[in-house]
Amino acid sequence: MAALTHFYQAFQPSHYNVYLDINRETKQFGGTTTITGTATTTNIAIHQKDLQIGSVKADGKDVPFTMDVPADAIRITLPESGEVTLEITYTAPLTDTMMGIYPSYYQVDGVKKQIIGTQFETNFARQAFPSIDEPEAKATFDLAIKFDEQPGETVLSNMPENHVDNGVHYFDTTVRMSTYLVAFAFGDLQSKQTKTKSGVQVGVFGTKAHPAKDLDFALDIAKRSIEFFEDFYQTPYPLPHSWQLALPDFSAGAMENWGLVTYREAYLLLDPDNTSMSVKQVVATVIAHELAHQWFGDLVTMKWWDDLWLNESFANMMEYVAIDAIEPDWHIWETFQTSDVPAALQRDATDGVQSVHVQVENPAEIDALFDAAIVYAKGARMLVMVRALIGDDALRAGLKAYFAAHQFGNATGADLWAALGEASGMDIGGIMQSWLEQPGYPVVNAAIVDGQLTLSQEQFFIGDHHASTRKWQIPLNSNAPDAPAIMTEKTLTLGDYAALREAIGAPFRLNIGHNSHFIVKYDDTLMADILDHVDELDAIDQLQLLQAQRLLADGNQISYADVVPLLPHFTGSHANVVIDGWVTVATNLKKFVTADSPEEAHLRQLFDQLSAEQMHRLGLTPKAGESNDDQLSRPDILSAALYGQNADTIAAVHDLFVAHRSDLTTLPADIRGLVIANEVKHFGSAELFDQLLAAYRDSSNASFKGNLVGALTGTPDQALIARLIDAFEDADTIKPQDLRGWFRGVLANDAGQQAAWDWIRNDWAWLEKTVGGDMEFTTYITVIAGIFKTPERLQEFKTFFEPKLQTPGLTREIKMDINVISSRVALIEAEKAAVNAAVADFIQ
Repeated sequence: MAALTHFYQAFQPSHYNVYLDINRETKQFGGTTTITGTATTTNIAIHQKDLQIGSVKADGKDVPFTMDVPADAIRITLPESGEVTLEITYTAPLTDTMMGIYPSYYQVDGVKKQIIGTQFETNFARQAFPSIDEPEAKATFDLAIKFDEQPGETVLSNMPENHVDNGVHYFDTTVRMSTYLVAFAFGDLQSKQTKTKSGVQVGVFGTKAHPAKDLDFALDIAKRSIEFFEDFYQTPYPLPHSWQLALPDFSAGAMENWGLVTYREAYLLLDPDNTSMSVKQVVATVIAHELAHQWFGDLVTMKWWDDLWLNESFANMMEYVAIDAIEPDWHIWETFQTSDVPAALQRDATDGVQSVHVQVENPAEIDALFDAAIVYAKGARMLVMVRALIGDDALRAGLKAYFAAHQFGNATGADLWAALGEASGMDIGGIMQSWLEQPGYPVVNAAIVDGQLTLSQEQFFIGDHHASTRKWQIPLNSNAPDAPAIMTEKTLTLGDYAALREAIGAPFRLNIGHNSHFIVKYDDTLMADILDHVDELDAIDQLQLLQAQRLLADGNQISYADVVPLLPHFTGSHANVVIDGWVTVATNLKKFVTADSPEEAHLRQLFDQLSAEQMHRLGLTPKAGESNDDQLSRPDILSAALYGQNADTIAAVHDLFVAHRSDLTTLPADIRGLVIANEVKHFGSAELFDQLLAAYRDSSNASFKGNLVGALTGTPDQALIARLIDAFEDADTIKPQDLRGWFRGVLANDAGQQAAWDWIRNDWAWLEKTVGGDMEFTTYITVIAGIFKTPERLQEFKTFFEPKLQTPGLTREIKMDINVISSRVALIEAEKAAVNAAVADFIQ
């Protein structure tokens, strides 16, 4: 392919008139797109993909054009440069890839129905209308839609509907925006609406497969999030409405289309009467994330995809800022510490990982940028560091100036750093350069050398890696009064340790609050001092200690055998983040045992011992007035007790299942998945399997459906596993958007791993055709790498994926995941005997 250039350089659109005539029955649509803009040369290119072009006119006259399919282009020769109005007619198919314009399928009372929706990020607007489909090419849009309309159907778009004429729905002219944010939808929908304090109309829309009450939670969170952002950003929401639409088929989690945000049903709609605290938190943060984008991403958009982090990292941080403000009792930053932080630290330790800011041009590579652990989680952590450095007053002042300077336009990372630097009086760009442009992160070694407390930084790796001389500007957040705010050098001496320890009056620590993106390796003396006072640490700092020990063990810098005896220091805590921390460390020990071995029996005993006291305290069912911590911890503790094969717990969980057998949705939502999974594993039958699979097909409750996936994929029955594999390609049972969860569940099941691995190798072409255009396609490879742990599986992985190394968008993922599996295999080989001996000693 020739060198890729930005089409915007030759033609800058200012306004689009987009007319679409969509026929759901034939799955075809026709269109006429009129683009007014400025051509800087007579040879211009307009993006298209899979459009059958009928004619191209410039200022009313036919002009010559050619189709350049590899470049997704119509190449047009104009009579002269300058202001020009293009008119392009075309026809195209609706897709079934959840990209472009596509149908979403659902059932009401056993009748199959569909609604039409769109997904244009990253570069799929070109599948709907000819355009300069690049984020910098902002323009205004007039949208007109005709379709095979039925009475009572709803039509939605970015702006309010203006009028209907001869069956054509006309919408108000948009503000200046990027093509990937254009959106529309239509079908038989229900809604609930309200208004913000400033008069923004807020609505939640979904199909009628859901009870109306399932829209209430999202409406409340959306309204309050917009009100919060208007205040925090000190910038009004710039559109008349904010619609939230749940689509039955949706490839990503949600999409920030300006004024018409689209979601997976699981991330918008929920049963307010029986939904777990963790699911409520997930839904709330997803809504707040997308609404943060209405300013950060929509009002001001990255100039090119290399600055994708400007959109996603910031929205990822702001979802927590917003929910913490509107639901302070949730302590949502603790969820950030147990989800985003460990994901970022684990992924970012693999050699070959992308940096937050990545140079990219090829459209296939752009989709591969959406690495959730890096652009979302690490990027958010990077911005949390900035927020901690400059404080909220400077952050808000900087953002207000940033929006004022770039609204309805585009920006780069340097523009954001400049605005925050001006507001704070700090060289934010200089400090953040090392975090933005470099992959990875440092481990700070804290040690007493000849009586002096010494710090040194080096890049932290898990697995094979090339030697690194990278250096970071590290916000230390130390409790030592003379420690610098930012460590800029490779090594640093803080002075006489004995005097320093006396001055502090507490163990020496770094990264207090866990806001900075690094881990600490304390020497034996410093670590022993911390453990002697571990009960004096707050919950986040206890969690940080556990996370660091797990990572250092994965990185072969300490032994997992030495981590095992640390666990009892933390098991008495009632803080969910600490419970999550020690359960995660214990779960990592599973890689050192094989199924049904004596070593696994010992590990199960360990889980039983570690969880017994908390299981007794919490019980199976929620108690009146119990804390959020207890609600969130119960599933962690129950999961540990069930892995520990505690006979009393297994029996009690079975009794709970029997009591709710007639309607499993009435089981307590926080443990419902574990209860059903326990039944499948210990009391399963073909009849139960059929009952649960039928319930999955019939239910519209996304949380319940997720519970059923976890239970069904854990069956030990080979015949039932074969039936699940057969259902992988049956879209009436398993939607393509949900397939990865089913695949992962079977692959992680020792009884199902071979069948799932055989399926993906045999049917890779089908998978690529079905979800290959999806920005999450590469995560199928990530899922496999997260599970495989034997030399045999490593070789099979390499044999299958190495021939695909040259596939655009897959190269980095395959290379990284070979490293991930290789390092796990090597670690298990080196540590297995010592770890299993440590576990055996512990349970004596």
